[in-house]
Amino acid sequence: MTTRQLAERARTRAVGHLLSRQDAQGWWKGTFECNVTGDAEDLLLRQFLGIGDEKITHAASLYIRGEQREDGTWSTFYGGPGDLSTSIEAYVALRLAGDAPDEPHMAKAAAWIRAHGGIAASRVFTRIWLALFGWWKWEDLPALPPELMFLPKWFPLNIHHFASWSRQTIVSLSVVCAERPVRPAPFTLGELYPESQTSAPSAPRVPASHWTRFFTCLDKALHAYHKVAPGRLRRAAMSSVARWIMERQESDGCWGGLQVDATYALIALHLLGYRLEHPVMHAGLASLDAFAVWRQDGARMIEVSQSPVWDTSLAVNALADAGVRCDHPALISAADWMLGKQHARPGDWAVRRPRLDPGGWAFQFHNESNPDLDDTAEVILALRRLRHPDPPSADVTAHVVEMLACEGKRDDPRTRRGIAFLLAEQEASGAWFGRWGVNYLYGTGAVVPALTAAGLPAAHPAIRRAVTWLCSVQNEDGGWGEDVRSYRDERWAGQGTSTPSQTAWALLAVLAAGEGDSEAVERGVRWLVQAQHEDGTWEEPHFTGTGFPGDCSIRYHLYRQVFPLMALGRYLHQGRPGELPCKTTDVPHSPEP
Repeated sequence: MTTRQLAERARTRAVGHLLSRQDAQGWWKGTFECNVTGDAEDLLLRQFLGIGDEKITHAASLYIRGEQREDGTWSTFYGGPGDLSTSIEAYVALRLAGDAPDEPHMAKAAAWIRAHGGIAASRVFTRIWLALFGWWKWEDLPALPPELMFLPKWFPLNIHHFASWSRQTIVSLSVVCAERPVRPAPFTLGELYPESQTSAPSAPRVPASHWTRFFTCLDKALHAYHKVAPGRLRRAAMSSVARWIMERQESDGCWGGLQVDATYALIALHLLGYRLEHPVMHAGLASLDAFAVWRQDGARMIEVSQSPVWDTSLAVNALADAGVRCDHPALISAADWMLGKQHARPGDWAVRRPRLDPGGWAFQFHNESNPDLDDTAEVILALRRLRHPDPPSADVTAHVVEMLACEGKRDDPRTRRGIAFLLAEQEASGAWFGRWGVNYLYGTGAVVPALTAAGLPAAHPAIRRAVTWLCSVQNEDGGWGEDVRSYRDERWAGQGTSTPSQTAWALLAVLAAGEGDSEAVERGVRWLVQAQHEDGTWEEPHFTGTGFPGDCSIRYHLYRQVFPLMALGRYLHQGRPGELPCKTTDVPHSPEP
């Protein structure tokens, strides 16, 4: 078979599989896989609230135990090195599940933790969890008074200076840090102290610098304030926090569609006197069940968030690229669902943008308060690909620029400013940094199609440098891959095992640059075709999504389906998204949903 014939067959199978994955309500959602800290903290929450469940504990321990590396550690991404804080939380969770410290897998983990500094070297959030059970001293943690609720929006470090997901966490933790609760610990953790320590460790030392000294002095002042805080002011602040938290509970009982935000909110409300039977607490606890993925082997994995809006917009764009007609029932159903998720009321963002009307999209099923730029842009791109009865860092900017170009706003001053930003952000290598996907392959795969859609010619020096870089990092097997470690070490940029999603990102860029007949595209398409299974799917154990660069990596289980399909569709059409015709016939043999 020719490469084109192979690509046609792969495209048809991928379309069929993706259509079969659509929910009856119109959305797509792949599993949102992160690391075991979400699972460990879920067990710690249940222990703290006294609602431990034997079945859940056993199932969670199966998953956590199964993710342990040969050296006894746990990583934050597939194939990555051991991470100290993640390993500590996983170890403690397994102790809660009944694993004894002298069992080989536990002894190996404890030895590694001790060798790398033990509990004292872990992140602040890990030490907060340990403090809840007396395994760390509250006095050695940063002070976070609830009175910060009263700081005006112009004052430094007020709550509106933080991103939406961290704001919710900070507000809830202000109660925890003020109350400093300690629940009776079911065991000690002496085996996690370095051998030179004989008692609970103290705060780690950090290198001195101007900012370190400033925040150290600020923290000392806040600790001193904690001892003399006026009772009446403290009570007023606690009441304000309680109201703030409850007002932001979503319809499903969660907070912002994030497991971590729901977890801290529940702890805060519990400390403020809300019993587990209270409707707010009951709904919040029930919402956590929605984050659980039960596997056939009996293991239970926690999704720290869910990505239906993002996944659905990507699936629509992939199917449209593949030639599925723009009025196909599956795509119209997806459009209806996405339109129903558009925000119609202001959220906390209105504090800083009071004149801005609502109208964006969030990431999750239930998040009515915190839309984001990336999802909003991708949804608009998807909706504009359809014939519907009713009429978004460098990667986010690229999505917005591409959307504006498809809206006929190539010459709009805002589009031109976006283009200027992208050109200025190009790395010396020719690549672009990817904030929300790993990493330079994601950024470059988003920026090049956006620039060409916005009118830059394929001969533009920036585009030629990008193509040269992509060809230089193509793997011997024809695919592309990039390790998560590129966020910390640029020597990993474009280096890694070939994956379906990352190969597709590279192809999207090279195709947009007019290189459809090049050897690089030929080899990349053939790799995608050969990696595809007979049922139209691709396998991808690697983490190619990003929550926080270098710290929180994500495995979007639908990425390995939508992006390869998108690339194959554009290869077969040899055109950019804005140039693809609106098809009026189905792809041959593509099933109706």
